[in-house]
Amino acid sequence: MTELLDVVDEQNNIVGVALEKDIYEQRLNHRIVHVILLNDKGELCLQQLSAHVKYCPGHWTSSATGTVKQGEKYDDAAKRILTEQLGIYAQPIKLTETPYDHYKMRKFMNIYRALDNGPIKFSNKSLVTRWFSIPDIKDMVQKNQLIHPELAHVMDVLYK
Repeated sequence: MTELLDVVDEQNNIVGVALEKDIYEQRLNHRIVHVILLNDKGELCLQQLSAHVKYCPGHWTSSATGTVKQGEKYDDAAKRILTEQLGIYAQPIKLTETPYDHYKMRKFMNIYRALDNGPIKFSNKSLVTRWFSIPDIKDMVQKNQLIHPELAHVMDVLYK
């Protein structure tokens, strides 16, 4: 976590720059993207976090997700993250933006959609993904079954 990220205020205006590790340690507001990957069946691809991550190990999250780098536009970050994590070269379509308040910091989240039927070409061999129906994911969220809080927020925003 040595990436530089823009620090933003409560209205998402850039007010500084910090290392990613400092963003989380100091609970600084910043920008993130979530990309949901859908197939022709209407299923959503979820990514399972490694058992070795500090926060929510083993939890399911959006297809591709990550932080927006210093000076990077949301659209560029979504495309980069989709390519880096899933090996999919596409320009995701922005669906919405939403603030996400978590542990005394605000993440300004832009949510994107991309369409692909696979196969997914993992850049990380330990990455686990699986296709789920929307009703199954809603059920997992409701039952709090290893769903990352950010994915629960995405589902609430998109599929109320």
